[in-house]
Amino acid sequence: MHAVEPRQLANAIRFLSLDTIVHAAEGHQGVPLGMAEIATALFTRHLKFNPADPTWPDRDRFVLSNGHGSMLLYALLHLTGYD
Repeated sequence: MHAVEPRQLANAIRFLSLDTIVHAAEGHQGVPLGMAEIATALFTRHLKFNPADPTWPDRDRFVLSNGHGSMLLYALLHLTGYD
């Protein structure tokens, strides 16, 4: 992942989430808008992961139990290199 300011990453998560929800004409925007900065802090400062090795045994796991927030997770994974 390129060096990006956390605020820019959080805003990119918001934009990608809303863009996808609008194009799908369905979805919930509350979680991606409200949790973008918390998720950014977790993924950039605390969680250990490697998009180049997604099966790395020592990686941290992030469980998002709220299905309404799936766009937050999809946008975050895309922006951190999981394509």
